[in-house]
Amino acid sequence: MAIDIQVANQNHTTYATKIVSMIEDAAQKRGTGIAKRKPEYIVQKIEEGKAIIALDGDIVAGFCYIESWGHDKYVANSGLIVHEDYRGQGLSKKIKQKAFELSREKFPTAKLFGLTTSLPVMKINSELGYRPVTFSELTDDEQFWKGCQSCVNYDILTRTDKKHCLCTGMLMDPNEKKK
Repeated sequence: MAIDIQVANQNHTTYATKIVSMIEDAAQKRGTGIAKRKPEYIVQKIEEGKAIIALDGDIVAGFCYIESWGHDKYVANSGLIVHEDYRGQGLSKKIKQKAFELSREKFPTAKLFGLTTSLPVMKINSELGYRPVTFSELTDDEQFWKGCQSCVNYDILTRTDKKHCLCTGMLMDPNEKKK
């Protein structure tokens, strides 16, 4: 299987609805909280050159996008999804690595962060230099936190004044020395 992993471009906007469906299906099957996105939002990320797509011919095998927050001081790699037929082959790690590289290229001094309930994603993030952090170390940009509103666990986040949730916050600060 030759999966092509690349920065998505205008030609890939036709896959937006499929990508949204993949994300929603995965959240439902796993019973986890994932912020829902509309196809128009996925199209926007693709058009901005802030998305990674993995294709097996014309089949979407995986996807991820990047978002910048707090005047580009923080960047999140979000929406990582691998189609269930392609799981267990290391594809998510390759997509995440490509998103990490794109983030570093576009925002070289930004802190990279993510929220996840997925143990495999936490492992991948750790390998890329992320570390678990409290939410207070993440962006305070209200627009970012509004994205959590569609998550099934949003009530936990609001009840705790954005201090706790079922997600784990992870951060990679390029200005921090490696220990």
